[in-house]
Parts: sequence; C-alpha cells; structure tokens
Amino acid sequence: MTAPATGLVRRRLTVRGTVQGVGFRPYVHRLAAGLGLAGFVGNNGDGVIVEVEGPAGEVARFCAALAEQPPPLATVSGITGEDLPATGDTSPFVIRSTERAGGRTLLPPDTATCPDCLRELADPGDRRHRHPFVTCTHCGPRFTIATGMPYDRVATTMAGFPMCPSCAREYGDPADRRFHAQPVACSDCGPRLTLIPGLGGLRPARDAHALATARALLAAGRIVAVKGVGGYHLACDATDDRAVAALRDRKERGGKAFAVMCADLATAERIAVLSPAERAVLTSARRPIVLLPRRTPADGLRLADQVCPGSPHVGVMLPYTPVHTLLFGLPGDPPGPRVLVMTSGNRSGEPIVTDDAEALTRLARLADAWLAHDRPIASPCDDSLLRVRPDGTEQVLRRSRGYVPRPLRLPVPVSPVLAVGGDLKNALCLGEGEHAWFGPHIGDMGELATLEAAERAEQHLARLTGVTPAVVAADRHPGYHSTGWARRRAAQLADGAPRLVQHHHAHIASTMAEHGLDGTTAVIGVAFDGTGYGDDGTVWGGEILLADYSGYRRFAHLVPAPLPGADAGVANPCRLALARLWAAGLDWDPDLPSVRACSDVERAVLRRQLDRQVACVPTSSMGRLFDAVSSLTGVCHRAGYEAQAAMELEAVATRAWDADRGAYPFGFAGQRGIDPAPTLRALLADLRCGTPAPVLAARFHRGVARAVAEICHRARADTGLATVALTGGVFANGLLEEECAALLGTAGFTVLRHREVPPNDGGLALGQLMVAGTANNHETE
Repeated sequence: MTAPATGLVRRRLTVRGTVQGVGFRPYVHRLAAGLGLAGFVGNNGDGVIVEVEGPAGEVARFCAALAEQPPPLATVSGITGEDLPATGDTSPFVIRSTERAGGRTLLPPDTATCPDCLRELADPGDRRHRHPFVTCTHCGPRFTIATGMPYDRVATTMAGFPMCPSCAREYGDPADRRFHAQPVACSDCGPRLTLIPGLGGLRPARDAHALATARALLAAGRIVAVKGVGGYHLACDATDDRAVAALRDRKERGGKAFAVMCADLATAERIAVLSPAERAVLTSARRPIVLLPRRTPADGLRLADQVCPGSPHVGVMLPYTPVHTLLFGLPGDPPGPRVLVMTSGNRSGEPIVTDDAEALTRLARLADAWLAHDRPIASPCDDSLLRVRPDGTEQVLRRSRGYVPRPLRLPVPVSPVLAVGGDLKNALCLGEGEHAWFGPHIGDMGELATLEAAERAEQHLARLTGVTPAVVAADRHPGYHSTGWARRRAAQLADGAPRLVQHHHAHIASTMAEHGLDGTTAVIGVAFDGTGYGDDGTVWGGEILLADYSGYRRFAHLVPAPLPGADAGVANPCRLALARLWAAGLDWDPDLPSVRACSDVERAVLRRQLDRQVACVPTSSMGRLFDAVSSLTGVCHRAGYEAQAAMELEAVATRAWDADRGAYPFGFAGQRGIDPAPTLRALLADLRCGTPAPVLAARFHRGVARAVAEICHRARADTGLATVALTGGVFANGLLEEECAALLGTAGFTVLRHREVPPNDGGLALGQLMVAGTANNHETE
C-alpha cells in the first residue's frame, strides 16, 4: 500500500463469515473512529463492506485489527481488499444503510443472555429492569427471528415493533452497546408477555403479573407452557413427584428422560457432578442440554423419581433467555422451584409448537396455563443436546439451538444440494461450494405436521443461505417419508429424481466431512445403528465399510438374525433376544429372563414365525443386538421409546465398568462375518452362575469393542487403511465409543469420532450431501 502525495490512502474491504447480527458494523465504526479514519461500513449480500481512508499506518493498523480481533460472536472466514484512489475525505466514519444485493453472508445462532444484559435485568435503577426481552449486539435471538438476509430489523420478526425514542437513540449511538442491535426494545416498545390460564378461577395477566402468576403456578405443582426463542416448552417443578408424573402421563412420554433447567450453576452442582469442561459448556453462549452424572439424593437436591427413571445421567441446561431468568425469580421475589423440567412443547411424535394459537389447541391437554409473548418465531428451534467426553471434547447428539445456522466448512466443494436426512431425528442440510448448513432438529417424520415442518425449514434455511438446490439427496429406503418428500422436491428440479445414498455410507461420509477429509483416501467405516436399508433389501446396522465419498465396499458385518414383526419386534426386546438365540442355535430355556418375559402364546407365535420365516426380515443391526442383550440380562424387555433397551443396558454397565475387565468373545465367520453366538453362549453361562447384570452388561460392551478392534486389524492387513470412522447411533453410547477409541488408538489407528455433527441420524444429511454433491457421483433413483 503506497501513500499518495497527500499522505492519505483509501482501501475497500469485503469481510465474509458470520459478520451480521453480531455487532460487526458498530465494532468497525468504533475501530475506525478511534484511529481517526474516514469512510463507511455497511452490510450487503456478501457480508460487510468497509472503505477506510487516512494515513497509511493507521489504515494498516485498522486492517490488522479487523482480521485479528473481531467481536466475540463474529467468525471471519475471509477478507478481500483493494486499494482505491484517496479522495481527501476527512468526514467522520459512518454506518451506511444495508445494500440489498445478491450474494451470501452468514447469520449467527441464537445466543444466551450476556452478563451485561443480566445485570440490567436485575438492576432496579436500570430502565430495562425486569424487561423480559432485554438483548444487545452480544446476545439474544438471531436465527429464530430472521426472515431474510441481509440481517436488518426489517428482515426480522421485530419489524412489527417500532422503536421508542429511547431505544432509537441507543440504536443510533456508536458508543452504545445496542448500536445497530436489531432486536433492541424495552418495556415501552417491545414484545409483551401474556399469561393465558387454562384453569378455572384465573384471569389472563400481562407482563410482570404474567410472570408472577406463572411462577406461582409452577410452585403449586402445575404445568405451564412457556414460549421461548425457538418454540414452546412444557415446564413443571422437577422436584415435585406428582407434577412430573402428570406431565409424563399427559405427554405419553413412557420412560424417556426429561431435561431440566437449573436456576444457576450452583443449583446444577446440587443435582449433578460437573467437570470443568462440562461447566464451561453449560455456561457457554450456546447453552445446550448437557448429559451429566447424577448425584444421589443424599448428596444433593432430590429430583422427582420420574425425571430420568433408570438413568445415571440427567440432561441439564441453564437459563438462556431473560424470560427463563425471570421465571426463576430475582432477589425479593417469592421463593419458587430452582429446577424445572423443561421439555419440548409438543405431543409425542409432533414438531415443537411455535404459533400461539396453535399452542392453545395442540397443548390444550398438556398444559394448565400458557406463558406466551407476541414476538413471532420465524423458525422452530429445539434445544441442542450433547455429552462431554472424559478428554473434554464434545459429542453433539442433537444439533439445533445455539448451533444452527452456523455453517460447516466442507473439505471438497459441492454442487448446490438439499439433503433431506432420514426418518428418525430428522435434520436437513443445504450445501454449496465449501459450506454446508444444517437446519434445526425436526424430529421423526411419521406425522404430516413433521413433514410440513421440514418443508418450512428448507424454505427458511434457503432464504438465509441463498442456496438454490440443483440436486436433492435422500436415503435409499423406499418406505421413508423423507425419501418420498425428496422425490416430490426433486420433481421440481431439472434433475427430476433424487440422488439416493445408502444409509451407512452417508453416516461414514458425514464423519469424514466433519474431520476435513477430502476423500482421496478411503477409511474403515464402522457404522453401528438400529436400522438402515441394505443393498440386499435386508436391514443393515452392524457394518464395516471401506468408503470414500464416491463409493464403498462392505468389508464385514454382524452375522444377521431374523427381525420378527419389524417395528413390533423393535418395541419388544424380549422377542429380539429369542430371535438371536434361535439364530445362534441356542435353546429357549425357561430360566432365561427373556423367555419368562414372553407369554406362552407369544412364544408359540414367535417360534412359528422364525421356523417358517414369516414376517422375519434378516438384520445385521448392532442396535438390535444391544436390545436383545438388554433383555437377556433382565434389564429391559419392552421398549417405550427408541433405543430405551440399549440405553438402559449402558446405564447398568456403568455400575461394573471399573470393577470388571472381562469381555465376551465374538466369532468371525470367514473374513466377513462378526458372529455373536460365542458372546451369547458365554453370557448365558455367566447368567446361570448368578453373575450380576452390571457385570454381564460391561463384559458385553467390552466384547463388542474388541470385535471392532479385531475386524479393523483385518481390514488394515487387507487394504493398508489405518483411519477408522466410528459412526451411527450406537456410538452415542459413551462406554462403547470410549473403549473402541482406546483400543484402536493403542493399535496405531487414526480414530475419527463425531464432535459437532451427531453420530445418529441427526447427522445423516451431511453425508448424503457429500456423496450426492461431489463429482462422479452416480447414485440415483
């Protein structure tokens, strides 16, 4: 950069990345003004455009700071610049209005209330004292209020709330923390809270009275539907047995655990054991639900028995909106619950409710009252869920609020693709070039309402990213609702038909993409889950594939067993156990827990099914083997929700994990079959000797891990590959994942484990996108 004779230089910069909705323009304004530079900053479709003019040294310092010290919520992915002729401009640096041009920029996720806003919320002398929607450039809703890009107030659901003079002054003051903060509002001009009673004797309430009434209802053991940033929660006192039981019954939750929200970190410490890494995640701006080891009631605060029955873990999150903080109360408020069950506001199998009128009907039999507000939600966004590994790394199990729509950088450029994911834990993914964007968690695709939610999620994400798909990718399963949607969506495109990607290939490709592999070298993919449509028309799920983005070879798999009754069989682990015994040539002895769990009639029908192979699709699913062993050990015979039997087996195994190092052996049928028959024989022998269920469960887990290590050794000897990807829903099992990673790492393998992308079907769409969007892919319908 050479200064002209005047000593002044002018430079134009385009900043790309997550630079809108994060206070980037105010930051640039303060930086330039502090250095005495002239020029302007503004948003456009490409990101942030800056022109600065001044002495060469000051302009250079400005450019360096812009790259090295962006605002806390910003992520700069690139800065391009060009020199312009100096104009002699000495006027103050200004923020220009947004240029509504084409291009693409990145919007940040919704962010938890920052410390400065929390201080104002609690300060009686502040004009935003107790304001339920306090926010600034460093926190608050972004994705869930954005209706388009570039990100400005007119392109958010705050467009219907004109700023009062005081808020307008803050918005226009470069020295203020709310300078150009799009959701800025106060009690005079912002959204309003309303308490809508469903109980007789209560009247509707507004604002502070609405919050006070909601707190009183929760303290009295009632269930309140609370509208958050991404949808409604159903809340009740997590220490009240009757309230939690009522919520479980009304929601038809079965035995599935509820998540809880604690008033603060100190309260969380009373119900769970936290590591430093878990504390950091809990208090981060993302505020996910974190799976934590439970304290015993004698050690801390007692939760109701039905919060998380049978689980050694509890899902905990901290307040992330001002409404949540006020719901627990500020100093001087009447005492109320310090831990609330906070579960998605929906009926079983349906998407989370966001619309106020719809909440009154769809949640009518679930809630006793509704704490609503009049700020519309542009996109539903459920809470994210993760666990923290012993080494401090994270494994996201549900990627939604706090993450969406943060992009993933792809190792290989892709053509514009919409990947629709699968039917369970559905989350779609849009990608183009070097970026992919997951949509929020949608759920299971068996309901019309969920399919409609998926279609709306695609439209919303497309508006924010500017991606117009040329290709639609989906699972090969012919009966998936998501695949049917993909066919209808692809019919609108020139391609006409979706690219169909094998389920486990997609899981492995997802792991590769997350770890930045460009696909030039294949990996040993260990894909263990419950169900995936196989190339031979059977149910796969215990797969070792040699794979890259362009294709795969099935190197080995779990020896199949019949799956009697399809979905009915999955809901009855005792039947799966008997089918596995039948396949292994083992008798149904009456002393076995699985045999005792089935009635005489049930066993007779099952025997005829198996002998005649009627309604018995073969399955190599590792998830189904875990279910079967859960029943054989007497842990779970009937499953009320997905993966219940396997999760309870893991929970039981933790009790003996450190005390017993045994492992049941697997056989290897030729080079390609992983045979569980030796495992079953050894387990039954221990069972008859009176070995406790925790020891049986721990030995089974270690046996599976050793089988994985052995088959990977064989694959390396056969191919020379030394990178292993662990993927699929079974690897949400922390015991199994840690043991596999340890054995493989000791043996010299490079082990790829999921971090931000879920290992379950919530991460499937990224793999579909990579397979369908990279060159030389020919998997079509």
